[in-house]
Amino acid sequence: MRSQLICMNGWGRQTIMYQRYQLKEELEIRKLITFYYKELPRHYDTPGEKHDFWEMVYVDTGEIEIVTDSRTFQLKQGEMVFYKPNEFHGGKALHGTAPNLIIVTFECFAPCMSFFADNSFRLRDEERHILTKLVKEGKASFDPPIHSPTMEYPFRRMDAPFGSDQIIRNYLEILLIELIRYGDTAYRTTTVSTAANEHNAQELADQVIQYMRQHLSAPISIDHLCSQFAISRSKLKMILKARTNMGVRELFNQLKIEQAKLTIREERTSFSEIAERLGYYSVHHFSRQFKQATGMTPTEYTRSVKARSE
Repeated sequence: MRSQLICMNGWGRQTIMYQRYQLKEELEIRKLITFYYKELPRHYDTPGEKHDFWEMVYVDTGEIEIVTDSRTFQLKQGEMVFYKPNEFHGGKALHGTAPNLIIVTFECFAPCMSFFADNSFRLRDEERHILTKLVKEGKASFDPPIHSPTMEYPFRRMDAPFGSDQIIRNYLEILLIELIRYGDTAYRTTTVSTAANEHNAQELADQVIQYMRQHLSAPISIDHLCSQFAISRSKLKMILKARTNMGVRELFNQLKIEQAKLTIREERTSFSEIAERLGYYSVHHFSRQFKQATGMTPTEYTRSVKARSE
């Protein structure tokens, strides 16, 4: 075998020497500059900037207009753009939406990064799943966390999970590799292998989530959802857990808070009206739930959004 070399030591015993395979790195990321999950107001508008490192921007909700040295275009929910080093770029919210953006800036000098220059993408489920894990790790690893209004530059928490820096680096590298593979025709295959059952479960979970979004003011129960979609309690919990990593009640509460934050950023109604629309008993109940979920009162959140926009 080529991977083994058998030698005899001084006592006449055999020693097996194994050949080592050197793992090749196509790209590597060792330095982050910023990592944000930004919740922006509907009047968000930045004059633009440029810097000597890469920037990745993903639109989690809403719509934005992007202006660069070479073009002007629009990004919708689920789309991503990259700015190459020293490329001027700016943006603004579109159509009255209050966008949520995931922004990561980093150093990478690999030649393959040229693939991302002047390029934008609509992410597939696989890539969104990687991005979700990246954001989750960022929230747990940095102080303040990436979704905090006070986040400026990454600083490792004292109680950050073991290996958090390495996992963030790995997720980011894997995401870039997946995008290059999917975008390069040299890596395309003539047939696509899919798991039909998993796909159907994801579709059903998305339908349940959409139904919950459309009925945020109603006292939705697990039994009601099971009846509505003709599925068992165990299956409902299983598909939502797989899709969101949350229980039914936790997910419903989060959807309410997300809608409340969006409405606040759009500056279209009062806290009392928001509480009534989302089915809270009172504005005080809404405020308590909001602070429990975000660490801020609705008033504090409003101030933080204004501060960030300014």
